[in-house]
Amino acid sequence: MISDIRQVYYNDLWNALRTEVLAMSLKYFDSSQAAADELWNVLGPSLRVGTPLGLGKPNALLNCIYRQAERDPQRELTLFTALSLNPPILPAGAKPTLESRFLGPFAERHWGKDYPILEYAQAAQENNLPKNVRIHEFYLHAGSSLSSPRMQQDYQSLNYTHVAQQLLQSELNVVVQLIAAREENGRTHYSLSCNPDVVLDLVDLYRKAGKRLFIVGVIHPDLPFMGGDAAVAPETFAMIVRDPSVTHRLFALPRMPIDPTDHAIGFHASRWIADGGTIQIGIGSLSEAVVAALILRHQANAAYRALCEKSDEKFSTPTPAQQSLGTFSHGLYGLSEMVMDGFMHLRKVGILTREVTERDSRQSNGSTYLHGAFFLGSAPFYEWLRNLEGKDFDGLKMTRVSQVNDLYDPRETLLRQQRLQARFLNTCMEVTILGGAASETLRDGRVVSGVGGQYNFVAMAHELKDARSILMLRSTRMDKGHRRSNIVASHGHLTIPRHLRDIIVTEYGAADLRGKTDEQVIISILEITDSEFQEELLKTAQATGKVSATYRLPQKAKQNRPELIRRWLIESQKTQGDAKIFSAYPFGSDFTPIEQKLTAALNFLKQAKAQNRLFKLLIRSLFLASSDYSAEIQRMKLEEPLSFRERMERRLLIAALAEIQALIRDGLHF
Repeated sequence: MISDIRQVYYNDLWNALRTEVLAMSLKYFDSSQAAADELWNVLGPSLRVGTPLGLGKPNALLNCIYRQAERDPQRELTLFTALSLNPPILPAGAKPTLESRFLGPFAERHWGKDYPILEYAQAAQENNLPKNVRIHEFYLHAGSSLSSPRMQQDYQSLNYTHVAQQLLQSELNVVVQLIAAREENGRTHYSLSCNPDVVLDLVDLYRKAGKRLFIVGVIHPDLPFMGGDAAVAPETFAMIVRDPSVTHRLFALPRMPIDPTDHAIGFHASRWIADGGTIQIGIGSLSEAVVAALILRHQANAAYRALCEKSDEKFSTPTPAQQSLGTFSHGLYGLSEMVMDGFMHLRKVGILTREVTERDSRQSNGSTYLHGAFFLGSAPFYEWLRNLEGKDFDGLKMTRVSQVNDLYDPRETLLRQQRLQARFLNTCMEVTILGGAASETLRDGRVVSGVGGQYNFVAMAHELKDARSILMLRSTRMDKGHRRSNIVASHGHLTIPRHLRDIIVTEYGAADLRGKTDEQVIISILEITDSEFQEELLKTAQATGKVSATYRLPQKAKQNRPELIRRWLIESQKTQGDAKIFSAYPFGSDFTPIEQKLTAALNFLKQAKAQNRLFKLLIRSLFLASSDYSAEIQRMKLEEPLSFRERMERRLLIAALAEIQALIRDGLHF
């Protein structure tokens, strides 16, 4: 089915668009409200709306559509989407907390006062959706819907590549999407920009099925114009909206700190990336840590190798034959459903330079250094995309997710030629001792995020020659005041089954599981498990006969404790001579210097609360001078606390800031 769909696209997509799929005249609107009115008038009282994940949502238009359904229970609105992003919002009437005191001013500065909140997403989080509105998200903003019964009930578990087919079966009748536009030679050109991911496949499916699809493009003046498959003809759309009020800032992810545990994981993972190969990276601090380590490896290779030698003494690491420790003289080619800041950094330092051909390798030399399906990142990242020129612009190609995330394509041979020595890096929540991974669903069945493209990339790692899947996770977490292991005996909701096990990385090293027996797998995973939990897991495996009763953990593995990571990081910074690469913000920050300290302090308090240590911190704060932290206290508007709660929060904040200051004195830049 998918191969047939793609063949139509490669043969004559845009001719098809001009005929049976969108056999309707293009209309232009200068108001989101007028466009919403038109949709209800043309398509009737039941709208089944698809809108892209992440950045590609036209918030103003979606809000107009939602309000009309909210006001009129006779109308039905079903929304199909993923990753609905809103700035943090303090619920009406809620008392300010330390977190809200910090986030309020930052959110206003970072996203702007006029940012249009997605009202359906806010209502869903507050369990306030009207009965005539249904929201189906195949990928949730991590943790945002754990307390929303409606969102949990209406969640659809899908691989990213299966979304278009599901939308066809769901009788979707309209797609609304943020688009980019530019004037050239007296003509207006349009681009799907950040989200060509699903809509291109969706157009093919609707044409093949002989159905009409109403596509609405809403122009945002700051959205980067991307070429290649993302550039589309005007006939793609039934409506184009150029609303002069749509000038809000693009949703930019704040550049968050990378903590020591994440840096250790990123460093271990970086040793598996082969020069001349292919790389896929997810999102978050773990991915940023990998990029930081790769840049260190490329720019200060002697220091990187010295770190590897010292790490071998402390951690479970790959054998010399498996390591990739050199600079990137041949470069890397990027292949990722999500394009984020990390690829920008790799391009800037000369790592993301391997170019692939778009044709048979016997006919042409290519110029593509990165294929992606959607992008999402920081404000500087969007600025970089807007300013791309020449080979940097031409070589970054946004395309359909089905082409990026799998191999089932008329050009499969070409895709295999491009994806040399591929390394697909993703994160997960828990790993079983047999190598299965739970990445998106809790044990009780509640969904944290979604499968997205993870399964596709893991499977592809087993289908491509010399490719590897690398799953990264922190070995422990805090839960209701107790440390819990993220390495577990079993899990009822696996995202990645054990037969696709490959490489697992924690802060304590890497476990290469491919081709190993169950006993070898368990032993390898135990060696990168926190030592507090190793013996219990080992006993479980021995009780079921999966590990020999005579096996004992090696002495080095028994040292896997948080103190080891802290010592390693301090020693590493001294060894490599450039402490910034292992700092909390190796790529800059959206926080002021004062806010950076406050961010670290608030994270410290969060951990202290989980460990039931707040009372001890309060006692310690009695011996600390608040004048040492006057700037931070002023930023949090706690100069004159008005209640007992505010006085306690002020004291706790002072104690946490003192702890952070001590870490800085010890050489940790966090």
